[in-house]
Amino acid sequence: MFPLIGSRSRYVLDMTDPISTQSWSYSEAFVAEDDVLTRARERAREVGVVAIGPGGGAALRFLASALEARAVVEIGTGTGVSGLWLLRGMRADGILTTVDIETEHQRLARETFNEAGIPTQRARTIAGAALDVLPRLTDGHYDIVFVDGDKAEYAAYLKEALRLLRPGGVVAFDNALWHDRVADPSVRDDETLAIRELLREVGADDSLVPVLLPVGDGLLLAKKALATGPARNEPEPSQREG
Repeated sequence: MFPLIGSRSRYVLDMTDPISTQSWSYSEAFVAEDDVLTRARERAREVGVVAIGPGGGAALRFLASALEARAVVEIGTGTGVSGLWLLRGMRADGILTTVDIETEHQRLARETFNEAGIPTQRARTIAGAALDVLPRLTDGHYDIVFVDGDKAEYAAYLKEALRLLRPGGVVAFDNALWHDRVADPSVRDDETLAIRELLREVGADDSLVPVLLPVGDGLLLAKKALATGPARNEPEPSQREG
């Protein structure tokens, strides 16, 4: 069990001042984006999509690389910014399954992937509402589930993600700080409350190992616990000699 969001430990009270805007901007730009990502961001602005920030994208690529991800689900395709970051961190044979209700956004994402030289078979786009599509995906098959969809449905996405993830897999939620609203107790709009409830649920779940990273607009990560029991190919205690 982890402390509820908003509790103030002695460490928080005694810590040094938060980093400056200049330092935050420096860290966001530490891993530079190339021309393909720049054009994908331009397309996102044109169609009114707010893409994950460069720092969050770099974190996703790092995560996909660290897990040697072979299968990833993305909720909220956008114009392919986060998808490309993920694909660049995944194994060379890894497949991204990305879901979005807007078919035009997915067309633009495929354009981004093509410009980046991503083989077409590595990106599977599915048009539709996430909560209609996710139940059709295979249980326990995915290394990462990345969520950047309807904030009001974040709790429902968590339930689906935990079903889809393999033991040791990670679910990631963008906008976990939601434009500084989550940390302000006076803000109580529906989307902010939904994200606070997600954070509370993740923090209270002993089967998850969570971290909230202050990159971009906040990136919540939670690792699904490894399966318990004897190691693979190891006999049960009653079967061991001696």
